[in-house]
Amino acid sequence: MTRPQAAEYLALAASPTFAAMALATALAGEGPMAALCGPGAGGSWPLDQMVMMYLLMSAFHVSPWLRRWR
Repeated sequence: MTRPQAAEYLALAASPTFAAMALATALAGEGPMAALCGPGAGGSWPLDQMVMMYLLMSAFHVSPWLRRWR
């Protein structure tokens, strides 16, 4: 078994990083950045816009973890 290279560590870091960003964005709620999105862009549902994008990015980058568990 070879030692993992930097690219492998980076691939493993992507999914948890996006998941953490989704959690942080959901917990932050609407703040000063909501003013930049324009009227009607913000909603009361915590899983909207950026949170969903981060969750999707996390799901798309989970394959290195699945390969590691095989």
